[in-house]
Amino acid sequence: MKYAKIGGQAVIEGIMMRNGDDYAVAVRKPDHEIEIKKDVYEGLVSKLNMRKVPILRGVFAFIDSLVLGMSTLTYSAEFYDEDENGESEKDEKKEKLTDKLMMGFTVILSIVLALGIFMALPFLASNLFARFTSSNFILSLIEGIIRIALFLLYIVLIARMKDIQRVFMYHGAEHKTINCIEHGEELTPANAMKYSRFHKRCGTSFLLIVVLLCVIVHMLFFTFVPVEGTVTKLVIRIALVPVIAGIAYEILQWAGRHQSRLVDIISKPGFCMQKLTTREPDEEMLEVAIAAIESIYDWRDFQARVKAGGGDEEQ
Repeated sequence: MKYAKIGGQAVIEGIMMRNGDDYAVAVRKPDHEIEIKKDVYEGLVSKLNMRKVPILRGVFAFIDSLVLGMSTLTYSAEFYDEDENGESEKDEKKEKLTDKLMMGFTVILSIVLALGIFMALPFLASNLFARFTSSNFILSLIEGIIRIALFLLYIVLIARMKDIQRVFMYHGAEHKTINCIEHGEELTPANAMKYSRFHKRCGTSFLLIVVLLCVIVHMLFFTFVPVEGTVTKLVIRIALVPVIAGIAYEILQWAGRHQSRLVDIISKPGFCMQKLTTREPDEEMLEVAIAAIESIYDWRDFQARVKAGGGDEEQ
């Protein structure tokens, strides 16, 4: 199996696929036709020329994925907006500006909420145990256990929402089609259906690695570096998040490009989480995924280069 430089995300009744700065969103409309939007997204990684800078490229790639993901999710939702009606060109411009402002606000709010729920809350909760022990190692361990529990609870609750089930099926379709390409088989719905709905470079795996790394880094850092004050400790934890996210990105990319027993062990927890965030798709969903891929990625050329001893260049 060879690494293919393509990734994506599930949206409402569709899939977004990205290859470098090029991306395509394929949506199965209410009339059952597939609508495809192709565009270019030059994110922070490209603008700041960070593709070759380890750790930092992961931080900016995460921000880029949030912005583009929110944008494509909003686009797919428009096809199922019951209140949608004809608008003038002036109104459309105003709406686009409003959408961009709202998108920026939503991304910022999402980051703030994530830091509050998954960083601040476990830390403050672990402080309740300070009356029983003064060991920073033990307190950091308790904090880590609470953080993992909150993350698992969040995933389980999301997975139980009926409206999310079809999104998770498209998520499975995204993985199956990429696995089909990387295994060198012709990309058809029937062929893709045979492959796993799990993938080593999945965003779910990335988030899990971030959570687990937080536990390890916090235990080591606060055990050996004396820090006083609740506010100072919390600020340091938040400041470490970009570093941890960057390291998690490098681990995920490395695992996606290699095959070994160690890679299998590292990928196993992520695959277990993907049992919750993916579902088996139907062939029509695979058709949507294939439509998105073929709009911005020449998988036949990729497979030909793999056979010739090459493949996609590393990011």
